[in-house]
Amino acid sequence: MTKKPFNPTTDGAQTDFSKKMSYGDYLHIDTILDQQHCLSEAHDEMLFIIQHQTSELWMKQVLHEMKAARRALELEDLPNTMKMLSRVSRILEQLNNQWDVLRTMTPADYTQFRDTLGMSSGFQSYQYRMIEYIFGNRNANMLKSHEHTPDAYNKLKEELARTSFYDEVVGLLFKVLDGNSIETPRSQLDVPHEPNSEIMARWKIVYENIGEYWSLYELAEKLVDIEDYFRRWRFNHVTTVERVIGFKRGTGGTSGVQYLRRMLEVELFPELWHLRGEL
Repeated sequence: MTKKPFNPTTDGAQTDFSKKMSYGDYLHIDTILDQQHCLSEAHDEMLFIIQHQTSELWMKQVLHEMKAARRALELEDLPNTMKMLSRVSRILEQLNNQWDVLRTMTPADYTQFRDTLGMSSGFQSYQYRMIEYIFGNRNANMLKSHEHTPDAYNKLKEELARTSFYDEVVGLLFKVLDGNSIETPRSQLDVPHEPNSEIMARWKIVYENIGEYWSLYELAEKLVDIEDYFRRWRFNHVTTVERVIGFKRGTGGTSGVQYLRRMLEVELFPELWHLRGEL
């Protein structure tokens, strides 16, 4: 017996959206799908654009989660903080998986449209820079490339003037262990976080007394989880660039692979990694 084709109207599905909001209306799908403007006839330029646009959308969500996680942490609402950090880990995993798609583009494919990029480069991503700043990798030298967009530049400067997420975590660490409520043991907020022996000594207490300090231990391990994914993201970036362009200079003027390899050495939460050798 031949089954009749599914008819959404008989199942109660709404089909008349002349006066109602539809899926496309809610998500502004037409606007989103009209933002891929290729500057060449190369087939793979569409992939390159969509890869970077979707990355920026996921980074927007990372910032949304990290700002909320910092607010929750300030209120010592650790359950909500952990929930948001777990989501950030999954987003970073998603960003890592995207490199597998871009790596289907060969050097010959990329050469067909690379010149159309001009001086544009992922190095100039305002959202990537903001993610680093919120985590605690605060290199003020990177601000220069954002001066041409005053709104982004001012937001980055505002972030440098306040405590990072890791600073807030360290403040909670000192409060729980010492009874002192401090914002950060650092003298400057607009410099990258460097390993600090006082901070590591307190994390060591936490890791040697997990039962007593379970919430701090769980929070610390979640930060390690996030940095693990973040490092993989950077490594996948380096590998993809080397696979596609070798050791050519980056479109934004950096040394390309050499620059990206230097970024692999950056530690977001150094005490939590250095601690491993002390336990």
